[in-house]
Amino acid sequence: MAEIDIDIHALGAQADGLADVEGETLYVPYVLPGERVRVATEGGGRASLLKIVTPSPERVSPACRHFMRCGGCSIQQLAPAGYAVWKREQVEAALRARGIETEVAPLLLTAPRSRRRATFAATRTKKGVTVGYYERGSHEIVAISECPLVVPEIEQFVARLGELVLPGLSRRTRASILVTSTLNGLDVAVTGGKPLDGPLRAELGQRAQAANVARLSWDDEILAERRLPEIDLSGLRVGLPVKGFLQPTAEGETALVRLVREGVGRARHVVDLFAGCGTFSAALAGGASVHAVEGEKKALAALERAVHRQGPDLGLKPVTIETRDLARRPLLADELKKFDAIVIDPPRAGAFAQAEEIARSDVPLVVSVSCNPATFARDARALLDGGYRLEGVTPIDQFLWSAHVELVGIFRRA
Repeated sequence: MAEIDIDIHALGAQADGLADVEGETLYVPYVLPGERVRVATEGGGRASLLKIVTPSPERVSPACRHFMRCGGCSIQQLAPAGYAVWKREQVEAALRARGIETEVAPLLLTAPRSRRRATFAATRTKKGVTVGYYERGSHEIVAISECPLVVPEIEQFVARLGELVLPGLSRRTRASILVTSTLNGLDVAVTGGKPLDGPLRAELGQRAQAANVARLSWDDEILAERRLPEIDLSGLRVGLPVKGFLQPTAEGETALVRLVREGVGRARHVVDLFAGCGTFSAALAGGASVHAVEGEKKALAALERAVHRQGPDLGLKPVTIETRDLARRPLLADELKKFDAIVIDPPRAGAFAQAEEIARSDVPLVVSVSCNPATFARDARALLDGGYRLEGVTPIDQFLWSAHVELVGIFRRA
């Protein structure tokens, strides 16, 4: 390990600063382009920051006292205007890598303290429980006293989270705790704790009652459910399955729904691929019949129950469902021909097999939502090669102060 002073010339895709050192690229976290910094080299092209020798004029004070220790955020040090430009550039770079030219709109930002779900790490210690986020590149848990990413009700509950799960934790393991803010309170889902037995179930259930959480589940088993955790999807109240998918922020979901609605336009028969609990199905069913396709049975069952109970009062058009693993068994071109618009929102791995089938179809319009610009661009290339035209892309920052960015792209048959 050596200490050297270097100049940072750019930010990489993971928010690390890039420097050229003897013909090789060195990656340094928490720095900015134009800065001269002192680092300790670690081998493998990595270095740790020791000192900012010459700061960038775009450097700002971090929003959180835990920044640079906690691995939850990677780029709080960049001023908002530069941050928005950098995230937009990540989308442009992913498209260029696939030879795609299209208009990329300015980044739509979400505010701090808007994340309505977060996954914490927890372990038992001699003195009690440590709850927080993992340190960058480590299995060490950084105990947190604040988190400016999450909604206030989650931030305030972190101090009580350790007390809630204490009996089910071990000093030998690390548990994962997903906390979601819902209309009816906090939904807490624990994975990786102690195996359940009768006394532990009873103890955890009592603690959940005392903490007044809406639901506590342990390795997918519901231990206490005082109130069914519900989410509002464009006016449709849907019961959230244990660890069910939910857009990270309400503000970001609103932006996505608006863009999808605008993209779909006057289409009357829409298929919603990777529909989840119905974020877009619920929004579109006000004006179109929707066929929701998803691999998770519980998510579709939650959507179906909500539509059955509330659909007539909300004036929704028919919503049909189909449980199907679209990664292994995509809808074929012949199955798609009865629709006049496709909405697709795959996981980070994308949906290349499904994109190839869409490319073979005659559906005139595709609205694609993605949380990974690289796989979006790969799948978009298949659509473009199949005769679609990409009208434009809008990036949305639902993952504040991280390297992740979401986007919506509109494709039409040329």
